[in-house]
Amino acid sequence: MQLRPLLQLTVTITTALSLAACAGMNKKKEYAGVDDGDFVTGTPLPERSEGVSFLGNNIDRHRFTPIYFAFDSYMVEPAEYGKLDEVAQYMKSNRSGQLIIAGFTDERGTAEYNRGLGERRAQAVRNQLLQRGVDSGRMQTTSFGAELPADPGHNEAAWAKNRRAEFGIAE
Repeated sequence: MQLRPLLQLTVTITTALSLAACAGMNKKKEYAGVDDGDFVTGTPLPERSEGVSFLGNNIDRHRFTPIYFAFDSYMVEPAEYGKLDEVAQYMKSNRSGQLIIAGFTDERGTAEYNRGLGERRAQAVRNQLLQRGVDSGRMQTTSFGAELPADPGHNEAAWAKNRRAEFGIAE
């Protein structure tokens, strides 16, 4: 048996499969101008709200504690419910102002995936607030993905701080 032709065939097949996999990874769906980022289920993201800028000078971004998430998750954990209750109470007792919910991720993952995950995090928080009686017309979401990290480090402690949703109040 000749080993060299078999080795060449193996390398050729492996290369072809790798190139096909890479080409497939670059295909993505767009929904409301946002990459869906959900390559497993293909579920499109809800539409992003447009309006007040989260980074504007008239935005109070320090009134509430961020909601933190597990790695690669947009599930709001029960340990975070107290923070949501505080935001909901504020919004129901203060009838003016717009709540902006911004989703963030750690630096791992592609920019497109992180923007999608950040949006799903913001939407998950919004849904929790809707369940607590906050008016949907007073909330908007946005995603920064891995941009604007809370901690610029490159380790698990920093990444845990960056997997979050933050709140801003525009009066």
